Amino acid sequence: MDKSPDAFRTISEVAEQLDLPQHVLRFWETRFNQIKPMKRGGGRRYYRPQDVELIKGIRHMLYDQGYTIKGVQKLLRDNGNQFLVAIGSGDMAAVEAITQRKQQEAEAEARAMQPRAEDEMLVGQPRVKPGRRFFGLGKGEEDGPVQSGDGRLSRDNRALLQEALFDLLECKRLLDQVR
Repeated sequence: MDKSPDAFRTISEVAEQLDLPQHVLRFWETRFNQIKPMKRGGGRRYYRPQDVELIKGIRHMLYDQGYTIKGVQKLLRDNGNQFLVAIGSGDMAAVEAITQRKQQEAEAEARAMQPRAEDEMLVGQPRVKPGRRFFGLGKGEEDGPVQSGDGRLSRDNRALLQEALFDLLECKRLLDQVR
């Protein structure tokens, strides 16, 4: 008497169906936490149909494609159970659909990480006007460069130095808090 396709399978039935020793199935349970057979009294394992499909995909990748256990674990982590189930059943259309969906998600995530043009715009006005006016360059006659030995700074240079001093004091305050 044959079982229904939706019926649970014992470890011996799964091992026979997939041409694997039972101890390999038990070992794979320790390496792939996605394989979770139901255990009844006395420790008997009963595999759901989706467990059998996943094991079929794992078997295909390990035995037919030459993947290592770590390689299959990475495939499961990156693509999910459905990817290996589709591979095990030979459903290449589903494999391609899952791969395309993952690529689209990765592209969308990469686009989300890139700054948008409006994000780069400054809000408000800088305290000191940017441009060529830095330490006496490009100023009018009244704010022109100060001769060495004059003992004084121009108004803009003083403002820049004051701002730098405030930034340094803030850095010192933060470092003192960490200590």
